Amino acid sequence: MKKGEKKEIFEGKWYAHPPMRNALIAGLLTGTAFVLAHLNAIPSSIEIAIYTIAILMGGYHWSREGIEEFIEEREIGINILMIGATIGSAILGMWDEAAFLVFLYGTAEGLEEYTYAKTRHSIRKLLDLAPKEARVIRNGKEITIPAKEIKVGDIFIVRPGESMPTDGIIIKGSSSINEAPVTGESIPVEKKEGMKVFAATMNQEGALEVRATATFEDNTLSKIIHLVEEAQEQKGKTQLFIERFGRKYSPLVLLSAILLIVIPPLFGLSLSHWATRAVVLLVAAAPCALVMSTPVAIAAGIGRAGRAGVLIKGGVHLENLGKIKAVAFDKTGTLTRGTPAVTDIFPINGSKLAVLRLALTIENLSEHPLARAIVERAKESEMSPLPSKDFKSFTGAGAKANINEEDFYIGNPTFFKELGIFDDSYNSVIERFANEGKTVILIGTIKKMYGVIALRDEIRPGTREVINRLHKMGFKVVMLTGDNRTTARAIASELGIDDFRADLRPEDKIDAVRELEKEYGALIMVGDGINDAPALAESTVGIAMGTIGTDAAIEAADVALMADDLEKVPYAINLGKTAKRISSQNIIFSLLILAVLIPSALIGIMSVAIAVFVHEASELLAVANGLRVAGDSTALL
Repeated sequence: MKKGEKKEIFEGKWYAHPPMRNALIAGLLTGTAFVLAHLNAIPSSIEIAIYTIAILMGGYHWSREGIEEFIEEREIGINILMIGATIGSAILGMWDEAAFLVFLYGTAEGLEEYTYAKTRHSIRKLLDLAPKEARVIRNGKEITIPAKEIKVGDIFIVRPGESMPTDGIIIKGSSSINEAPVTGESIPVEKKEGMKVFAATMNQEGALEVRATATFEDNTLSKIIHLVEEAQEQKGKTQLFIERFGRKYSPLVLLSAILLIVIPPLFGLSLSHWATRAVVLLVAAAPCALVMSTPVAIAAGIGRAGRAGVLIKGGVHLENLGKIKAVAFDKTGTLTRGTPAVTDIFPINGSKLAVLRLALTIENLSEHPLARAIVERAKESEMSPLPSKDFKSFTGAGAKANINEEDFYIGNPTFFKELGIFDDSYNSVIERFANEGKTVILIGTIKKMYGVIALRDEIRPGTREVINRLHKMGFKVVMLTGDNRTTARAIASELGIDDFRADLRPEDKIDAVRELEKEYGALIMVGDGINDAPALAESTVGIAMGTIGTDAAIEAADVALMADDLEKVPYAINLGKTAKRISSQNIIFSLLILAVLIPSALIGIMSVAIAVFVHEASELLAVANGLRVAGDSTALL
């Protein structure tokens, strides 16, 4: 394929792919001519004519690309070497070997291009999950239109068992939605009015009315596909190095072949003999397998990750995932949900439920995040507030309300000390909660204390298991947070994190990332993608999580997890290590092949046919091995 040219998406059978089709026809013609000639069924002129047709047909695609590359970019690539070997074989009268070379090289090139087309088509097949038609409400009537005609602001209806035609916001109804096509998570997500839904996700229960927020061409699924396709075109450092090597190596091979033809006859040696060696050298020394050692593995890995809801934005980032030595996590919004929740209720007078009801009654009118957490906890118990009046908020301290003709206060310990109603006998309880990284709220009146409520940012379910898995994989795990050291220490201890850095501003996180890279080596930084953007950009690989529908978060990182699923972090690392291992295998294998073929060609112990067979077989093996990235089970560990 011509360098820099976008790889086409081919949806037909492998044998119908144009380069493959031509190569197979060339092979059929070559085989037919070879058999008939050896049976003396056709004269030599007819045999050569058939070989010529086979060469022209089988070599059309790759020879055209080689010539265009030579003319437009002034570069001598592998295709030029193969053209020289074909012409040289024909001039020397080895028409059967010339046709055999064209057939095998064309087949290898065709399979390579078909492999790329297939990896691109596999991610494009996600579009098939979105319905082709949508039921929209226009002028008060329900009509069916092609999904591609949906406009932003249209109201569309999605019944149980149907998929979303595009992104939108639910304006009527509630349901559980299977978001696996976009996020890779099979567990349905509960959705209600005001919440976002995304193209190709499956409505499982109630009927929904949704207002479109994106056209079909600009929805989340289309963006994912576009990002993956762009990433597959980007090259890793290893691939770029091999290509730079090839740009110098291929002309050197061509020059060496020319010298083999020119110099020996000057000393009275056989031109025919050394010309044959030159042809064998052109075939044997062409670095096809070496050039193919990494791009197939990279494309297959990025495609596979995209289908699992992990967007890797280029080959260099997949390569870097395979080099990781340590993983750093932001705390708020990454290891935790980013919203506080009630963890403990310590009653002093009355029951836990009585203390919670008093807190609900006071906080029901407040918009403070801690107040909302108390209200949510009360809702879980299906609790209703008591009659109250005279609510008053004290900014940064607490609030009060009159309940049953008595003023009740809620707030932090400092607030209660200022009111003169703090009881030192409860210091041990307050200190215990504080040492666990929890925020302490007191409830009471001027006369007596009723209870203590502790709140903390919730740790995401499964986070401890992810940390343990990373430890088993041999990685150091660090937490970076802007929270105080007490809270950070408590969270780190609970999760089994090796090290933590607290009281960090965004610019401090950059310094922390640099220090960690010096200490451990290649580092992943996992954050929410926006607040942590500077640290994500500074790290070896920045991973933004929970970025579904968030363009800014995707832009901030090298890898984007479409769902809030930390389990995809070890998944991505394993995928990178698998791609790195398979690429290394291909490189070593390719160099060994060249180390055998080149000396064999120079000392004359190898024929053109054998050189062609071994050369093309090695290229096909490199392609097949690279495809294992998309199916290697170790990437799922």
